[in-house]
Amino acid sequence: MKEFFQKYVIMRKHDAKVAFKKMKRSKMCYLFLAPYAVLFAMFFIYPVVASIWYSFTYYNILEAPRFLGLQNYISLILEDEIFLTSIKNTLMIAICTGPLGYIASFVFAWLINELPRWVRSVAVVIFYAPSIAGNCYVIFSVFFRGDAYGYVNAFLMSTGIINKPILWLINPVYMLPICMVVILWMSLGTGFLSFVAGLQGIDGSQYEAGYMDGVKNRWQELWYITLPNMKPMLMFGAVMSITQAFSVCDVTMALCGYPSTDYAARTIVTHLFDYGFSRFEMGYACAIATILFLMMILCNKAIQSLLRRVGT
Repeated sequence: MKEFFQKYVIMRKHDAKVAFKKMKRSKMCYLFLAPYAVLFAMFFIYPVVASIWYSFTYYNILEAPRFLGLQNYISLILEDEIFLTSIKNTLMIAICTGPLGYIASFVFAWLINELPRWVRSVAVVIFYAPSIAGNCYVIFSVFFRGDAYGYVNAFLMSTGIINKPILWLINPVYMLPICMVVILWMSLGTGFLSFVAGLQGIDGSQYEAGYMDGVKNRWQELWYITLPNMKPMLMFGAVMSITQAFSVCDVTMALCGYPSTDYAARTIVTHLFDYGFSRFEMGYACAIATILFLMMILCNKAIQSLLRRVGT
């Protein structure tokens, strides 16, 4: 065991020397990368590290942080029932809208890729428009108004399905499903655009070679040629899908109010917004952000392991 450890230390020292020599030869490259590295460290790495540190403290901006240990996490998990409700709602949104939006984005991109060029351009703009239109989800508040003038209530009453208006965005039974529909509609955005670009970048000769090697139909073509060539775009779309599913906040707050009835549309980010910007309990809010960060990393790792099997 001692000899193995000594060999391991010698090997690691050798690797470090080789890496240092490579870095020394490429010092100009690192010099050009330095401005971006500094900005990335200042505005990405440092905030994450600082947030994790503040999650172990009581910090209200006005006073110096006071170290509490794991008290914030204990309070979140064992005492904060609203946080548990927000986790349940966020997971339901992520499970229902994340995979569906991801698959729908790819399917629509795959189908649109077969259209003529000018038709494809128009279709891409139509599908991508909800992502760049800002607060376009507010139009759904008109569709689901709680009086007889809401489009959904007016249609259901005119057809005799209901006798009186339904309070769609106030009744806890309907709030979360409506938000899921809106989020799913908005999820056809950046991932969809990356899928279209990825499909356009595949060399057509690969399909010809595939049919010569035994590919018999479009499904085999999709599994053995298209998907393996699109792994970078699939990964990017997965990351965007995870980020959008776990960062839902504006849609639920705009449609269902803040706070929503019985916290039926409460999400983790809404809970973080409440403690961070309404109550200014930054330590508690940082603990919420850290838990959300870990959840997103775990989901990202799970999706990466699934995507590695594509085309194998």
